[in-house]
Amino acid sequence: MSEKSSNKVLSVLLILFVLAILVAGVGLLAWWLGKEEVPQKTILEVNVDQALLEYVPDDPIGALLFEKKMRLRDFVEALESAADDEHVVALVARIDPSGIGIAQLDEVRDAFLHFRESGKPTVAYADTFGEVLPANGAYYLASAFDEVYIQPSGDVGFTGLAIVSPFIHGTLEKLGVEARWSTRYEYKTAGHIFTETQYTEPEREALDELIGSIYDHLVERIAEARGMDVATFQALVDRGPILGPEAEETGLVDGLKYRDEVYDRVRELAGDDDAQLLYLNKYWGRTDKPHAKGDHTVGLVYAVGTVQRGKNQYDPWNDSFVLGGDSVAAHLRAAIDDEDVEAIVLRVDSPGGSYVASDTVWREVERAREAGKPVVVSMGNLAASGGYFVSMGADKIVAEPSTITGSIGVLGGKFNSREMWNKLGVTFDSVQRGENAEMWSGVESFDDAEWEKFNQWLDRVYEDFTGKVAEGRNLPLERVREIAKGRVWSGVDALDLGLVDELGGLSTAIRLAGETAGLDPDAKLKVREFPGKTSPWQSLFGEGPENSEKQAAVAAALAVLDKVRPVMQAAQRAGLIDPAPGVLSMRPMDGPR
Repeated sequence: MSEKSSNKVLSVLLILFVLAILVAGVGLLAWWLGKEEVPQKTILEVNVDQALLEYVPDDPIGALLFEKKMRLRDFVEALESAADDEHVVALVARIDPSGIGIAQLDEVRDAFLHFRESGKPTVAYADTFGEVLPANGAYYLASAFDEVYIQPSGDVGFTGLAIVSPFIHGTLEKLGVEARWSTRYEYKTAGHIFTETQYTEPEREALDELIGSIYDHLVERIAEARGMDVATFQALVDRGPILGPEAEETGLVDGLKYRDEVYDRVRELAGDDDAQLLYLNKYWGRTDKPHAKGDHTVGLVYAVGTVQRGKNQYDPWNDSFVLGGDSVAAHLRAAIDDEDVEAIVLRVDSPGGSYVASDTVWREVERAREAGKPVVVSMGNLAASGGYFVSMGADKIVAEPSTITGSIGVLGGKFNSREMWNKLGVTFDSVQRGENAEMWSGVESFDDAEWEKFNQWLDRVYEDFTGKVAEGRNLPLERVREIAKGRVWSGVDALDLGLVDELGGLSTAIRLAGETAGLDPDAKLKVREFPGKTSPWQSLFGEGPENSEKQAAVAAALAVLDKVRPVMQAAQRAGLIDPAPGVLSMRPMDGPR
């Protein structure tokens, strides 16, 4: 590089440094002037009315849609902070959850109970718990509060649990579509929708035990919270839905009140008419985060969605997440490589999917342990099949009582639609090289050799899966194969079987991570998420990493460049500066590896 070019580069870097100082100073001043505080007397106001995100996806669409949304972790930690905050004097919550899974309800409910244990009054209300519809989850959540109200026109729709499954085998037959599937083994039933017309006996057995375990858990906890014996509450369930006046008489609710009357009651319980209402998300933005600072660092990696090879994705059309094996493995590698991280928590919420992608993640869990960094898995609503595969090698596994766990097995198959196309006047012909070139054709059945090869693959996957479970969970292989066979279990049953180690949520897993790493029980833990927060701008326009091994650049440098780059580019367009080629396009490596 010539001396003239070098001087240009140095000049631009100096300008960048000065601008960075100015931007940081102005930003700090604006933050200080605009910073709002939690009122001296605060009644925390919570609306539980929509699904809670596990994490904000690190893709452009996800970042744009969810950047401002409150995640489950934020929700829980905000309630935990408020329980110890002398400014917060009471909690009032409108309960009408939609799209929140049963295990997430457990985690949120435990956070409400934790707040209640602080001695501060808690009040839950709803216009109704189900309007000619069941509202089991809503009432279960509300039962964690000191007092529960519905408006005079409301009812309590806790009517029990049911699983209703469709079967389209008859439809496929009418269309002329043949479904040929194979499983390992009889409890691996996801393909039955295509091959059966009703539950098989093993499927009915497993689902009946699963729903029974979850139902017993809900009934026991609600009865305890409402001061009833289990038999009394169960009798009310069998008579449900319970109309408003009877709900008050039987103690399912504490009264029939409209919203304004509920809020008057909260102020009465708080003993302060001047206390100010504050939404939970606003409170969270104004208070110190419990794991933002600490003497020891725990890494947190999310494994959420259907397991596929490749990168994490969010599908806005189906409102669904993809657990990309490459992305989660990269995030684990980043946590392994971070010298400050002493233990890793892997948060899993997945129904399974690709065997190969699951194995990719499993390997990085093994590498973390080999590097001396214990791994604790925290299971959300689902950790089944591939979701359990990525979990089974961890040092400790934590599940909620209602987490759908296990499904240690494999299935697969294909459809032959030739007859359907014939009915429509569409025909097919082909040429090929290789005996099995048409093995995956959608207009041909498996021949005997192909079917044998396919079943060999299923055997290989099942043997690998069960073998790794036995090794990871320190169980005899014979015992694993007794409780595997593709069967799903509740978290409660999984604990009894040795598939998980403890019941609880993410907070429990973070605590266990510190303990497993040998840290003092009173040590203050800092939680660092991998990847770090990505802005929509970075997701859309970031150049990504330089290679598959280098870690992302320092977050502070990235933040400075993100602030400075638009200013410099505007100055360049205006002709105020003439940087050396490539200087302004330089970008830290901020993508997944």
